[in-house]
Amino acid sequence: MSGIIIKSARNTPNAPQDLGPYTQSVAFSHYNNISAQLPVDPNTGKMIEGDVAAQARQCLSNIKAIVESIGHVMDDMVKATIFLQDISDLDAVNAVYTEFFPGYVPTRTVLAVAALPMNAKVQIDAIISNGEGTFPQAPCALIKLARNSDKAPQSPLSTHTVAFSHYNNIGAQLPVDGASGKLVAGGIKEQAAQCLSNIKAVLESVDVPFDDIVKVTVYLTNLADIDAVNEVYTTFFPDSAIARAVAYLPARSVICASALPMGALVQMDAVISHGDGTPPQLVEDRHNLVILARNTDKAPRSPLHCQTVAFSHYNHIAGQLPLDMATGKILTGCVKEQTAQCLSHIKTIVESIGHVMDDIVKVNIQVKNIEDLEAVNAIYTQYFPSYHPARTLIGVSELPAGALVQMDAVMSNAESTPPQY
Repeated sequence: MSGIIIKSARNTPNAPQDLGPYTQSVAFSHYNNISAQLPVDPNTGKMIEGDVAAQARQCLSNIKAIVESIGHVMDDMVKATIFLQDISDLDAVNAVYTEFFPGYVPTRTVLAVAALPMNAKVQIDAIISNGEGTFPQAPCALIKLARNSDKAPQSPLSTHTVAFSHYNNIGAQLPVDGASGKLVAGGIKEQAAQCLSNIKAVLESVDVPFDDIVKVTVYLTNLADIDAVNEVYTTFFPDSAIARAVAYLPARSVICASALPMGALVQMDAVISHGDGTPPQLVEDRHNLVILARNTDKAPRSPLHCQTVAFSHYNHIAGQLPLDMATGKILTGCVKEQTAQCLSHIKTIVESIGHVMDDIVKVNIQVKNIEDLEAVNAIYTQYFPSYHPARTLIGVSELPAGALVQMDAVMSNAESTPPQY
């Protein structure tokens, strides 16, 4: 697919290089994915000394160096994800964060995880707008739309929704009542319903239907709660008669967090199709670009999500576990075998829709044991022998079905979705 719109993968010596098989920045069409940045000094390639505030400042400085190396500014960021080892460090990180975003703030997701590479206290990744597009698209002064709703909980550190071009990122929604600003009463079901209700309120505030969601990420502090969350989830999806008729469900990933802000049990964020685009694009009929969700029987299927959901020039692939297609259970074997199985499923999905692995622009990996990183990389590079997508890797305390590794991906979609070809 690269013969139509060509991705732009770039590195700068002003940010850490050679810390893993990934590219710092991979742009495609009107978006740019920035790999997770560790608090590493680019001059020494080593972790900086200092507390979590110093580490957060280094992470953000590395992102800023990458952003500026490709002619952008920090205000072009539409989404940031902050991974902490200790959720109690959030206030210190927030104090530093405001130094880099003194006015406009992008959408944001925050969670604590079991481990980070190099034993860092914090790691941050980002998505930035890319108004110039990638070759052969002509540059266009696309204007992002950052909006908040009074019907969902607001934060001075995160915007509810930031749209750019044909996509819209929704910041992580906690199970907080918009009126009181406090966690809702009850257990996991009530909290899951509140998260989804908040997402729905944000969407309705920008006149976007709930079934325009193309990807959901669910963050749980206890994976044993997933059945209860799924029970609630299916009362929200599908939302419309049209979606029900075609059994449309967005792509999805489930990630185990060690802790979430405010002591929540669950939070969710989402990526939304945005058919009308952002100025100065001409307003299109919202159904003029069609969400294209597809599944193949050659990879694991789920009643709770589609394997791949394309919209406009991007395609989101749901989290893939190392499931054995013959048994439907987690593949027996070591982390290398499980890594190969995850990547094999992604490759099968990618090829089922006429793409190749080099069309992937971002990969997200969760490992049960951070010590397995070298083993994971050894297999990973076999699937990406030359070009490396942007990447984020975290250690988690648990993965669904007892897996050792899980992966999802974002893929370029040069052919776009109907009726734009």
